[in-house]
Amino acid sequence: EIDRSTLAGWVGKASFHLAPIVDSLAEHLKTSPVLQMDETPLPVLDPGRGRTKTGYLWPMLRDERGWGGNDPPGVVYHYAPSRHGKHGEAFLDGFSGILQVDGYSGYNRLARPDRPGGPLQLTQCWVHARRGLMDVYEKDKSPIAAEGLGLIAQIYEIEARIRGQSREHRLAVRQRETRPITETFWAWLARATRRVSPKSRLGEKLTYIAKRKEGLSIFLSDGRVELDTNLVENRVRPQALTRKNALFAGHDEGGRSWARLASLIETCRLNDIEPQAYLTDTLTRIAHGHPAARLDELLPWNWVEPPKTAPPNGVAL
Repeated sequence: EIDRSTLAGWVGKASFHLAPIVDSLAEHLKTSPVLQMDETPLPVLDPGRGRTKTGYLWPMLRDERGWGGNDPPGVVYHYAPSRHGKHGEAFLDGFSGILQVDGYSGYNRLARPDRPGGPLQLTQCWVHARRGLMDVYEKDKSPIAAEGLGLIAQIYEIEARIRGQSREHRLAVRQRETRPITETFWAWLARATRRVSPKSRLGEKLTYIAKRKEGLSIFLSDGRVELDTNLVENRVRPQALTRKNALFAGHDEGGRSWARLASLIETCRLNDIEPQAYLTDTLTRIAHGHPAARLDELLPWNWVEPPKTAPPNGVAL
């Protein structure tokens, strides 16, 4: 049996030595034209109060496989003690492309003209628009909600067909086939909004969608933009499972260690690399004095698994 505090200490030390790699990974991601971001709660022990407080992991994802991009996929989880939008702004310092997010208002500050480096173009998520309508439909079988869901389903049918195609092909199909459906959707939304009270459950969902019309329409003019934030939400799920098993981080620095290790593990998984083999070899190289000038060699997508050695009897180790 190894004491829990000993294991936690090892994770902290590993995180410290891996931090430069994660920092480099984040800088690589921020050179991308399109990123997705989300945030998820992380319980953190609050010493002296006898309970936990709520910190947050902020995953920042690049995944160009949907439009045939050349850069490898990767994700970096940043830890922050709150969900305040200033943290997302700090994590994205140096990024100047398109950011795809959900409807959380904390991201709005990133589109301000006075943002250092210029405003980001925020594109919204159709899954979140659909969820609101689905919630209403499942509760009272609203025919109005059903109409909206039917139009969104048509959009997704087209997206499933063009996933993995080039950005030029995706854009052409969206212009030719998807744009007429979205125009019908917005006309339906305008009629539906006039028919229901804005204070009703359905009215609130319709208002949510209407306020995000601009962000929900950006995918029609850029083949690199996804229809939703499902890609980054898929990277939240492993942390939700770990959170359920681990219960909490021991302190804020533990949250940062969690984020660093998760960044490398999930980036390995995105690139079909076995995480334990990668971490074992990478920590070994660091311990043997891997040059800082060659740090990029240790990024998961650049990592080359060392050849297996064989002892004198010829049995591979």
